[in-house]
Amino acid sequence: MSNPNYSALGFQDIIVSLEGPVVTVTINRAKYRNTFSNAIVTELVQAFGLFDRDDRVRVVILTAEPTAAAYCSGAEISGGWDVLWVPEAEKEGEHAHRDTGGQVSLAILNCRKITIAAVNGHAAGVGMTAMQLPFDFRFVWAEPNLPSRSTSTYLLPRLLGHSRANSLLLTGAVVTPDSPYIKDLYHKILPTREEVYPTARAFAEELAANTSQVSVAYTKGLLQHPGNSAEENHLLDSRAMKLLGSSKDGAEGIASFKERRLPKFTIPCPRILPLAANDIGQWRRVDVKHHRTKL
Repeated sequence: MSNPNYSALGFQDIIVSLEGPVVTVTINRAKYRNTFSNAIVTELVQAFGLFDRDDRVRVVILTAEPTAAAYCSGAEISGGWDVLWVPEAEKEGEHAHRDTGGQVSLAILNCRKITIAAVNGHAAGVGMTAMQLPFDFRFVWAEPNLPSRSTSTYLLPRLLGHSRANSLLLTGAVVTPDSPYIKDLYHKILPTREEVYPTARAFAEELAANTSQVSVAYTKGLLQHPGNSAEENHLLDSRAMKLLGSSKDGAEGIASFKERRLPKFTIPCPRILPLAANDIGQWRRVDVKHHRTKL
C-alpha cells in the first residue's frame, strides 16, 4: 500500500495534517460549534484506519481550532433524533442500530498508534465520550458532560472505577476537569485553552522520538485485551518480551541506554501481531456489523 495523501482524500468535516511522525486531526465544523455529524463519523473511521497502517505515523492528535466555540458540542440533532437512524437499520428493527459515537470509539481503540485528545474547548455528549475516552492520553480545558453512549459504559468504569462512573453516568451532572469524579481521566489539565494543543503537540513529539511503534502496538493490545488471570497475562507478557527483546528495536534500546543517547527505533508497526494467534485465544474481534435479514 502506498502512503496516503491525506489532503487529497476529500475530507470536509476534519482537516488532517501530517508533520513528521505526528498527524493532527482538526475538527472542521466551527460554524456549527463542532457538532458531531454523520460525515465526521465516516471521515474519522476512515482516517484512523489509515493512521493504523501508515508507517509514517507514530502519534495522532485530535483537536479543534482554538477559536472555535467548542471542542465538540455533541451530536448534530438539530433535525431531531431521526437523523441518527439509518434507513436500512430501521427496516430491521432497533437491534440493528449501531451508535455512531461507538463506531468512532472502536476505530480509535483499534488504532495501534499513540492517540491524544487535545480538548481545547467545551465538550458535551459525544464530545466527551467518543472524542475523548478511547484516546491513550487526554489534555484538557473544558466543561464536559457525560451521557451513556459511545462505549462510555465500557470505558469509564475501566478508566475511573465503577463508583465514579456511576456518579457521572447516572446523574448526568456537568463537571469541570478538576472535579474529583473525573480529574484522573486527564494526563494534564491546562489553565487556558490556548495552551492545550501546543502542550499536547510537544508531548506527541517526545513520544514519537522515544517510543517503538511495535512496542506501543503490543502494549496497547495487552492493555485492551488482558487475560482472565495473572497466569494468562504472564504468558502474554513473556512472549511479548521475548519477541521484542530479540528484535532490532530491542537491541537499539540497550545500545542507546549504554551510550546515553536517544533511541532510534525503526521497526514499523506489524500488519498482524504474532500474539494475536496465540493459543490462549486473546484479541478476538467481535463482528459488530448487523447482517440484514430483509430486502
